Amino acid sequence: MQVLRAVVGTGSVTAAAARLGYTPSAVSQQIAALEKEAGTDLLERAGRGVRPTAAGLLLTEHADAIARRVAEAETALADLLAGRTGRLSVRYFATAGAALVAPAVARLRTLHPGVQVELRLADPQDPLTDVREGRADIALVVGEEGARDGVRLLRLLDDPYLAVLPKGHPLAARRSVDLAELADEPWVGSEWPGPCLDAQLAACAAAGFRPRFVVDSEDYLTAQGFVAAGLGVTLIPRLGLGTPHPDVTVRRLKPPTPARTILAALRPAAPAQPPLTAFIESLREAAGGGGAAPRQDARRATAR
Repeated sequence: MQVLRAVVGTGSVTAAAARLGYTPSAVSQQIAALEKEAGTDLLERAGRGVRPTAAGLLLTEHADAIARRVAEAETALADLLAGRTGRLSVRYFATAGAALVAPAVARLRTLHPGVQVELRLADPQDPLTDVREGRADIALVVGEEGARDGVRLLRLLDDPYLAVLPKGHPLAARRSVDLAELADEPWVGSEWPGPCLDAQLAACAAAGFRPRFVVDSEDYLTAQGFVAAGLGVTLIPRLGLGTPHPDVTVRRLKPPTPARTILAALRPAAPAQPPLTAFIESLREAAGGGGAAPRQDARRATAR
């Protein structure tokens, strides 16, 4: 139909052939094939040239509309591939929201203002499914770097745990605390069962003890309240601390400092998307400049 459009536009088979880079014979053959398919003549002689019949004019109008839609599709595709438009779906967990996701989204809006960002809290029991099944482009999770269950995990930062003590605790006068010094203390649980709690327990095991939990709060703010009431001590990651309770004292832990590793989960086979690349770099920038400092290997990873 685009050949017919060229012939009608130029009024000549020869001129259309020159415009399209075909031979006049090839153009005539294509017109003949189109007329056979349409079941009627599409062109008629007009002096030294040709003009469209009613059927030819009708098909030419449709060809014009198709050409416009193709051009629009090409423009839309170019905009999508360049990151001028599109949609980025993000899953995250609560304590990563303010420190990592919010500044990363703000930077992405500056770099790619035409991209829509969908933000949802990840399922704490299964944070990877949406990424694996294509409902999300990226998810922030806690765990170990590598590949798992059809996703690729990239390290963003290690979020160190801090010791949270009652205000008058004997260790509160210290600038930093050795984790082993908390071995005989009653503990307030601050984590749901999962990788965050696993990181705490592994650090305590490395220090030679298992915490004796007297309260399970599974919430950082609630855990601080129990500590403030004198029920025990706890560990809270720096990103999850927020504003400390007025009746607790927060102290750094001496090396080796326990930390939870925050990762970006991606589909390995997903095509490259400029907005996704920019969002990951923005997350890394937020991680590097935030409250939780990446370890040396994390810094090297961000440089790659």
